Amino acid sequence: MTDYLAAAMAMLGPAQNRYADAGAWDRLHTELGIQLPPDYRTLVDAFAPIQINRHLYLAHPATERWNLGRTIRSKITSWSEVPWDDLDLDAEEDPRRLFGLDELSFGTRNGLWPIASTDRGETIFLLAAPDAPRLLINCDETWAEHRMCFAEWLCRYLIGEDMSGPNSAAFYPGPVQLRHLPMSADERPEPWDGPDRGM
Repeated sequence: MTDYLAAAMAMLGPAQNRYADAGAWDRLHTELGIQLPPDYRTLVDAFAPIQINRHLYLAHPATERWNLGRTIRSKITSWSEVPWDDLDLDAEEDPRRLFGLDELSFGTRNGLWPIASTDRGETIFLLAAPDAPRLLINCDETWAEHRMCFAEWLCRYLIGEDMSGPNSAAFYPGPVQLRHLPMSADERPEPWDGPDRGM
């Protein structure tokens, strides 16, 4: 069985852990009322706040800018304001019907939690149900479901699989490109490449 966390780390390079802070995670989990998955926390601690392969953004709970808690709360507010019952969605557009959800809620014990996003309009949600890992991805009116941990989703995203729905791949050959997100208004971080992937 593949160790997807190790595989993701091998593509991204050595952990930097610039803002790793167990206390920040404890505070975030207390505030949210859920525990974010260990593989996700490891990847966020290792690299975030960061842009991965030109599109994917990860925030961190211990930073003032690009703060994960604030990002999650802001997106929960936005998504909770959508009048789902009034939208007259087709079966392929309604996540309740697509994924057998009794209700569509954001930031609730069994609801959807926005944990990452891209500059292509994709939002990656963790479904906080107590069963196996489950990620739901939205891009415009398209939804995709992946019953896997975040590290597996990230690995497959980076090797060019359609992880946000049909024809959604964002594959770049060669090493993964990484760029720290600016921590001040005048900072312009330079991108760098992860290890050679043989791709």
